[in-house]
Amino acid sequence: MGFRVNWRVVAASAVGTSHVENGTYCEDSCWAQADITNEKQPILSIFVADGAGSAEFGGDGAEIAMKTAADFMAGKIIEGEFGINDELAVQCIRAIRQSIESRAIADGKRPRDFACTLLGVVSLPHATLTMQIGDGGIVFQADKDLELAIVPMIGEYANMTHFVTDENAIEVLCTRVINEPLSKVAVFSDGIQRLALNMIDNTPHIPFFSPFFKTLESTRSEQEDELHSALFKFLNSQAVNCRTDDDKTLALAVFIK
Repeated sequence: MGFRVNWRVVAASAVGTSHVENGTYCEDSCWAQADITNEKQPILSIFVADGAGSAEFGGDGAEIAMKTAADFMAGKIIEGEFGINDELAVQCIRAIRQSIESRAIADGKRPRDFACTLLGVVSLPHATLTMQIGDGGIVFQADKDLELAIVPMIGEYANMTHFVTDENAIEVLCTRVINEPLSKVAVFSDGIQRLALNMIDNTPHIPFFSPFFKTLESTRSEQEDELHSALFKFLNSQAVNCRTDDDKTLALAVFIK
């Protein structure tokens, strides 16, 4: 998380009330970073993972996914040559799956014990890659209104979804490439999906996002800690907790010209 180059970024995760009542920890994890490529181009990377409630170590799986995604993107930026395309998403998912499998083997567990969803955004000035396995959402704005990048995935049964540890994860991986500059991006776990989206037609709920983006646009870089604290406080607020008892993650970015 941070203020670098042209992107202003803030991200936070908060434990859900049901997890507090059960004495368990937050199983969401996120990573958001603005950087600069070897060609001096601004690059934004955001990843969000939600550990499966049915998985014994779902929260650990989400943390492994975030560390692997961060290392993966750091390597790509150092290499300096990568495309904003489906292959980049597939490579990222495969790296995450390998990391989880290695951890599972080391602990004498199954990869399924570390199941988690995965949402990702990699944005360059000329194009942006969005990727998703599972629920939660990615919202962006180019030259029009806010738009949902990919419809959140649901599984075969109610309250079910897909995970990066599923055998068919690469097959269910959904990607979208946006070939125009973005000005705003938001990525969130399913814990706030009902607040962030109009569930009838899967469109962004504009009044939810507008205050966040306006604040980011007007905030100075030295106020970064205050911004993170405010976002964390919001995710823990009664207004949010009365709508959801799940863990909650929200990552936001605006491009400052």
